[in-house]
Amino acid sequence: MAALFEPFDLAGTRLNNRIVMAPMTRARAKGDVPDEMGALYYRQRASAGLIISEGSPISREGQGYLFNPGIYGPDQIAGWKKATQAVHERGGVIFCQTWHVGRVSHTSIQQNGAAPISSAAKQGGMAFGYNEDGQPDMMAATTPRAATTEECRRLVNDFAQAALNARNAGFDGVELHGANGYLLEQFINAGLNDRTDEYGGSRENRCRLLLEAIDASIALIGAHRVGVRLTPYGTLFDMPIYDDIEGTYLYLAAELSKRDLAYVHLMDQGAQGQDGLPREFLRRFRDAYHGTLLFAGNLDKAEAHKLVDDGVIDLPVFGRPFTSNPDLVERLQNDWPLAEFDPDTFYGGDARGYVDFPTYEEEQARLAREKMLAEKS
Repeated sequence: MAALFEPFDLAGTRLNNRIVMAPMTRARAKGDVPDEMGALYYRQRASAGLIISEGSPISREGQGYLFNPGIYGPDQIAGWKKATQAVHERGGVIFCQTWHVGRVSHTSIQQNGAAPISSAAKQGGMAFGYNEDGQPDMMAATTPRAATTEECRRLVNDFAQAALNARNAGFDGVELHGANGYLLEQFINAGLNDRTDEYGGSRENRCRLLLEAIDASIALIGAHRVGVRLTPYGTLFDMPIYDDIEGTYLYLAAELSKRDLAYVHLMDQGAQGQDGLPREFLRRFRDAYHGTLLFAGNLDKAEAHKLVDDGVIDLPVFGRPFTSNPDLVERLQNDWPLAEFDPDTFYGGDARGYVDFPTYEEEQARLAREKMLAEKS
């Protein structure tokens, strides 16, 4: 299993190992601005070969949840600098996940109470906004309106500006969030997208917004600094299954191969109680895509090693275990036991369940001290 823990060349950026930390919403950013506690959280986990940040909204319009650190305001860029510097000080690499939720939002967190925008005026999903009492609450997302063709072009520019902002904040690159039922997938999905303009209909048109946003990001920061996350067969946030799923994503595999991206990141939503991504499709995508491939799918060390060893993927992505194991790489490498994660502290709150998990060596040192004190008494 040595390959998992050996350096890897990611489009010219050296990773210390192949273990990737997944983007995970933690909802700890007061005022939607990254802070020192967030910087500590990423610093603790910087032994990962690559960290992909929690989703960072590219605009106020792109936000669907409270307390998510954005990447569109100067205070947010300054806040993220604390995190990127902390990761770099430990020799780590960090990409920013640029994010627009589309219809998965609520009027209470949109500017001037506006309706969210999407590919179509079809409601779906849940948002974390303010209820009628002005308190943070999970609520059904507001029915969106369909973005105009001109707004689609503006959205492309918003993603590009977010990529530039991320570089100014010290990120090594960006990952466009084209997955999990958010804006870009709302355009890709033929069961949702009922448009008749150049952004709807054929698979080429449905994929246009994603590819244009990628190309605009490349133009500003370079292809070697741009990745994308996709969820073929994803049903999160009421995304419908449609007949052209495989053809659509194999078309994307071919198109993305032309762009010499840093990577493509596929996610299997099976661990989230959704329909899973068939492993045979993962192999077909691998055959169609000729760049670095990341995969997240509730992996353990054995499966990660097998997928890498068999040439199916290049980099395995781990999510929830990183929440409770800041030293996950070291634990996997040394076969040390993993600390259990705590779902009750995944979203929102304070330092508890966020930055208070010890490393394995710290925990062993604590136990040794307690044993010594007990023996003395």
